[in-house]
Amino acid sequence: MADIKYYDIIEKPLMTEKSMTLTEERKYSFYVHPKATKTQIKEAVQKMFEGTKVERVNTMYTHPKTKQHRTRSRTYAPGKSAKKKKAIVTLTPDSSEIELFPGL
Repeated sequence: MADIKYYDIIEKPLMTEKSMTLTEERKYSFYVHPKATKTQIKEAVQKMFEGTKVERVNTMYTHPKTKQHRTRSRTYAPGKSAKKKKAIVTLTPDSSEIELFPGL
């Protein structure tokens, strides 16, 4: 497997209504690199966010959805959205919180 650095593993936080309610249970959702393993995701979160201790990492793939793209000749061509990997990271009770919006 390719050597992936910890700052390349976490692509961006997942901001949905469900993921924001999970933050009350100390669970945070992120889009991650498709080839990252659970142990690599755990180490990346602990290095990127100081004072956090990860208890568990759950991962899942989102399957690409078929879309109809409009072309120049006013016809529709089939296409697909991107395949992504999501990770839900659960923190330990003695861990510090992850501030997704610092300063708020």
